[in-house]
Amino acid sequence: MTPLGTWWKDTSVGSRLHELKRAKDVSRVSKYAKEYAEDALKPLLDDGRAEAITVTAEQPHNGWLYLHIEIIDATGNPQVFRQPVRVN
Repeated sequence: MTPLGTWWKDTSVGSRLHELKRAKDVSRVSKYAKEYAEDALKPLLDDGRAEAITVTAEQPHNGWLYLHIEIIDATGNPQVFRQPVRVN
């Protein structure tokens, strides 16, 4: 949830997910959240720390959106994360 460009050591780190706090809880927001997460995780693929990344979004329309992220790391092991994202 680090805003893109705000980390002093590397301005390419972060995502735009924090912007969704102001977004309405409508279906298209899950598309944006998925896209923002994929963009933020792309450096893991680019530098070889991950072989594959799959992001899916679940939006129960209760003010939250949940990103399910599966990363296949460089050794072939799956890592699974669930990231809640607040929407308005």
